[in-house]
Parts: sequence; structure tokens; C-alpha cells
Amino acid sequence: MHDFLKNKYNSWYQGLRFRLSANNSPLFTGFYKYFYRPSRGSLNDFLNQYSLSKQHSFTVIQAGANDGITHDPIHKFIKRDHWKGVLLEPQAYVFNKSLTKIYKKNKSIHTICAAIGEEDGYQKLYKIGFSNLHWADGLASFSYEKIKEAFDSGLVRNNCEKYNIEMPLSPSEQIVSEDVVVISPLTLLERYQIREIDLLQIDTEGFDYHVIRIFNNAGILPKAIIFENIHLSKEDSQSCQLLLDSNDYAWRKFGANTLAMKRSLGKFSTFF
Repeated sequence: MHDFLKNKYNSWYQGLRFRLSANNSPLFTGFYKYFYRPSRGSLNDFLNQYSLSKQHSFTVIQAGANDGITHDPIHKFIKRDHWKGVLLEPQAYVFNKSLTKIYKKNKSIHTICAAIGEEDGYQKLYKIGFSNLHWADGLASFSYEKIKEAFDSGLVRNNCEKYNIEMPLSPSEQIVSEDVVVISPLTLLERYQIREIDLLQIDTEGFDYHVIRIFNNAGILPKAIIFENIHLSKEDSQSCQLLLDSNDYAWRKFGANTLAMKRSLGKFSTFF
């Protein structure tokens, strides 16, 4: 009964927060403008200070935006400080259900149902085949092995038990794939007339290094990059660090995420 009530409350709260944000409610933006105080030295503290330093002129590209709000470190700053830019989410279901709706009233934010790739085209995306809940669509990846790891580790089974979902026995029903639109960085910047990227935000379930490499190969160096490090292989993690070092980025891990920023760092040097 306790878990049932807790899940009902969380669902109600998340729904309320989504509606307030989607409507650009003063209650939502006002809280983050007048009352929000991130922990000193945290990743949120960096984002807070970085955003305020470029108010009304902050440009973001987000790869793997998902629903636009759940466990999203930049959402509150996009809304509060009127960021502009492009948010990409390749899964049509979550894109249409959530991402387009939450940013419908933010005219300077473009949401597109696509992923970043070397060239414009299509690529196969792997995902949980029997649930569209956030925990499931949040696991979608271009790597079949990453999805399989979620099953092998017990993560999927635990979530099935938590949400009272019957997991199919057939592997073909457990993991499915869909062809998703892929857009290159150069096409993206040209289409939306972006000259500089203040932040490249990445959450692509183990594909994060490849996104950074794709931008680097295109000769595009964002001023700052935030990406998930917990799903990177040891090899990708080492290659990513070498790539950042060679392009004169300072970088530091903040738990599951890594922050990188082009030198000179100025007042943001305390975060590194």
C-alpha cells in the first residue's frame, strides 16, 4: 500500500510540474528565479551561474532530450532564462507525447524528432518493447548491448516489479528497434541559423562520446559540454578525455555527469 500511494503521489506531482512548466506558469519560473539556491560548487550551481551570465542570449543543443523535464538538469534554466536552441529526441512516442508540448510556448526553442549523426539519414534505435513508461523510454540507445545490459543487470526486472508490469519471455518482445531520423551538426546549425553553442547537453545512454566526436569531426566546438559518463565503456571514456584535452577543454566529473568547458575559464575556474 505504501509503494502504491507513493507512486500515485509521484505521478500527481510530476503531472502538476509538467503542466506548470508547459504553460510557463509564473509559479514555476518564479520559484527558480527568486527561491532556487543550488548547492555551492554543484553542477546545478555551474548551470545557474553560466545561464545568468548570458541571460537572454544562451544557445543550447540537447541530444537525447526525452520528455524535456524528468531528470533533466537544464530544463529549469531554459524556462527561467529564456534560452534558445534545438532539443533533439528520436523516439516519436515521447517526442509527441511530452517534448513538443512542454516547449510549445517557448518560441525560441525548437524541438525535433531526430538524433545527431555523422550524416543526414536514418539509424536503428533499440528500446524496451513492452512499456512506454519513462524508465523504459529513458533506456533507448543506439547500442543493442546497452539495452541488453539493462536486462542482464536486473534493472528492467526491478522496474517491472515496481510498476506491476509483466515482462515477456521472448527476446524479440523484450527489445525492439525502430529507424529514426538522424541529422548532422552542420545541417542542424545551418537550418536553425546557429553560430555559437553555449552548451551541448548530452544524454544518449552510452552514445555520448560519439556525439562529442561527431561535433568535433564537423569542426564544431561548443563552449561547454555536459554528458553522462556512467554508460561509457572504459575505452570510450579514455578516448573522450583525450579528445577534450586535445581541444583545450577543462573537465570534471560530477557524479554520473561530466562537465567540460573551453579555456579560458574565467570566473568558472572554481568548478574545475
